[in-house]
Amino acid sequence: MAGPGVDDDHGWTERLAWAYGLIAPAPAERAAALDRLASAQEEVESARRRVNKAWHPCPRLRYKARDRAAAQKVFDEAASRCLPEALWSRRPSGEINTWAGLPFALLFLEWEARYPQEWTQHAKEWGAKESLIRMLATANHDVQVRTKLVDLVDLAVQRPYRCKDREYVRVARAVDGDELRGRLHRAHRSGNSWAQLHAGYVLWLLDHPEVPNTRHVWRTWLAGTRTY
Repeated sequence: MAGPGVDDDHGWTERLAWAYGLIAPAPAERAAALDRLASAQEEVESARRRVNKAWHPCPRLRYKARDRAAAQKVFDEAASRCLPEALWSRRPSGEINTWAGLPFALLFLEWEARYPQEWTQHAKEWGAKESLIRMLATANHDVQVRTKLVDLVDLAVQRPYRCKDREYVRVARAVDGDELRGRLHRAHRSGNSWAQLHAGYVLWLLDHPEVPNTRHVWRTWLAGTRTY
């Protein structure tokens, strides 16, 4: 368990400030952050092997409860300095909008949205993407977080579909408003065929909140009118 003060905003920033380089426009900054991520991943894997060894020792070795606790502590510390592991090792215990790890959950999703190839190569976690989007699909966020979520929906509709992108409809419904609809209408009127299609579908779902966002609904809408 994290001790007092460890899981506050300062603690998260101290451990993971380097991760903002993953979404930096400059390739050199992203490369440096990727190197830091690789080192963090190696530490996590080493710590995981230590935990596994503590729980599954060789026949001639004996491990006590304190050895297992020590190994788990090392793993938890390593995980807290790596993405997306930190987001699972220190999950929110209350409302998502008060979670100290919220900025890094948004960062992880923004990284996937802006630099999908780098994200896929270095930290592909579709389950993490899906879970984070679902966690964030709430209307209780402040203006700054809502703006970031609108950005993520906008980025998602403007590209060819990627695994779990469909989950962003949950976010769109949670942060529905003039800003989001304005972005979607601009995307729908753009020369980007993907944006036209995806934005049109999301706008239609926003106007029909009773309709579930399923593959069947998507195929039915796609086979019917596309003139929103």
